[in-house]
Amino acid sequence: MASKQKRAHTEGSSQFDPYILFTAWAKGQKTLPENNDLRASIIATFGLAPSDDYVYHATASVTLAQVQGAIKHGAGSGLHSWYLSEEGKPLLPPPQTDISAYTSIFAPNTATSKVLTSFAANAKKGSIRAKVASHLQAQRTLPSDVVIAKSKTHVNPYYDFWCWSCQNLEWVGPEEATANIKTSHHILPIFMHHFGCIVPSYEGLQIIKQKAREKFIVEIGSGNGYWAYLLRRLGVSVHAVDNLQSEYRTIWISDTIIGDGERFLKGNNGCKDAVLLLVYPIVGAGFTSKIMEAYKGDIICVAGTQNGNGYTAFKDRTIDQYMSTERKDFQKTIQIPLPSFAGKDEALFVFDRK
Repeated sequence: MASKQKRAHTEGSSQFDPYILFTAWAKGQKTLPENNDLRASIIATFGLAPSDDYVYHATASVTLAQVQGAIKHGAGSGLHSWYLSEEGKPLLPPPQTDISAYTSIFAPNTATSKVLTSFAANAKKGSIRAKVASHLQAQRTLPSDVVIAKSKTHVNPYYDFWCWSCQNLEWVGPEEATANIKTSHHILPIFMHHFGCIVPSYEGLQIIKQKAREKFIVEIGSGNGYWAYLLRRLGVSVHAVDNLQSEYRTIWISDTIIGDGERFLKGNNGCKDAVLLLVYPIVGAGFTSKIMEAYKGDIICVAGTQNGNGYTAFKDRTIDQYMSTERKDFQKTIQIPLPSFAGKDEALFVFDRK
């Protein structure tokens, strides 16, 4: 029988409270890295001990001190080799102005479509920025009747940390060849443990909110609840379901329904009156296809990989390729890029039942 996660918390901290953190952030009291000291920033943000030696287990196992050492190492040992020439040699890093232009695409106080158009129009021919712009525009599908109002008050600490990481790691966004990148950076496990596998953008959250309307969201595989927490701050009702077998240092919500997602759907009439949300669905064990079969509603939102690197949902194909062949009762209506960590290529997909 499913049980509920009792409280929001950060392991190793007696001070962490999501409401207090977001309130401070809204007042401009942001504890972002100064002088690229991510370790001190994470300790301050989550109220950790100065001697913190927690081991962040993900694709690699690291401590904050080890991550800080990698940051200090900079581009050495190919740690920033996100863009390669046709001969396989690292290209010169993009200018910081291009990186700032990329991160501004996802800022809540900008119109994403217009900023993306400007990002492309102002790119030098043949530059990395031009390749990124072409890739993002080619992948983007958004009906003209979907209008996202800009916001000067939206708070999203993960987005702010991600912006810093782009500058530090010399990352200006994904391009077609990003699908071939199989490594990441030591920073990613820190972000995954404290915030989640993928950064929610304001545009993406608003699209999910608009799709929900009077419905509620059932998020299967909700992880540490960061997406659910931000959606709730926007007034969306979210049922977060996860077996919590994966390790997260920070849990953002106190009512995660702990249990098997497929069983939850089947035990609740397929949640036919809800919108299904999958954020970075796992590859393997038929997870994604089982969830799709168990869901009986009309709207599916998926945040995950939009290239063929095999990191989410299916190893051999993207989620939209799967839906177009295996679930012809649904059609893709929206695909927008999401803030992508260095070496990744993420997007939000929306599928509506025909």
